[in-house]
Amino acid sequence: ARVLKHFPGEDLLVVVSAMGKTTNALERVVWDRRAGKAVKDQVDALRQGHLKILHEVVPGFEEAEVWLLEYFDELEELLGGTPTNDPDQDYDRIVSYGELWSTQIVSAYLSEELEVCSWMDARDLVRTDAMHRAARVDWDASADLVKECFSSGEGQEPVRFPVVTQGFIGATEDGITTTLGREGSDFSAAIFAYLLDAESVTIWKDVPGLFHADPNRFPDTKLLSHISYREAIELSYFGASVIHPRTLQPL
Repeated sequence: ARVLKHFPGEDLLVVVSAMGKTTNALERVVWDRRAGKAVKDQVDALRQGHLKILHEVVPGFEEAEVWLLEYFDELEELLGGTPTNDPDQDYDRIVSYGELWSTQIVSAYLSEELEVCSWMDARDLVRTDAMHRAARVDWDASADLVKECFSSGEGQEPVRFPVVTQGFIGATEDGITTTLGREGSDFSAAIFAYLLDAESVTIWKDVPGLFHADPNRFPDTKLLSHISYREAIELSYFGASVIHPRTLQPL
């Protein structure tokens, strides 16, 4: 909220990842379920953890709690069914809930702090093929979906910014959830930037910027004030984890 208040009146799209350790926890749910193990306790722990944070950041926001619990109920219904023959498809459907939950909490909080915020489901915007866990974007179809969603034509409600949506996830033409693979949230930000013809993309990390080496491993690293796309791609190919080559491509 503090970051967004620096940009009053601007049309901002905020792409959010799952909360820390949630994706790993959901991965365990995926594999334990396929192994025939009970996963109810794991899902209950995730539910309680997300509810605790929701209550801390927006106490008394009952609508947000009901909304969040509906998505947990949806996951439990999914887990109550029989696994498909495609473990990667099951992985995408289950693990994607981490991003849905986190964006619900962030959206609820921003609605209180900024008095306006919209939530969008990235699966309605990013169209992909069915290569689960590493889905490829259908750029033309996604462009049409984004244009339709963000247009303010006659009879359409104007989009209320900031918009909060999920990184990492998309969906096939048939509405089956997919994930985009490594560094999926940064890649999602780049996808939306390209589709919306954005002025810029800012990626918020746990470091003050891009360094010429990993500051957690090497002393006296140099903070780069600017860098060309070509240099950034070279750095990322040689292991700079702060940015991924796939993220740079749409930009």
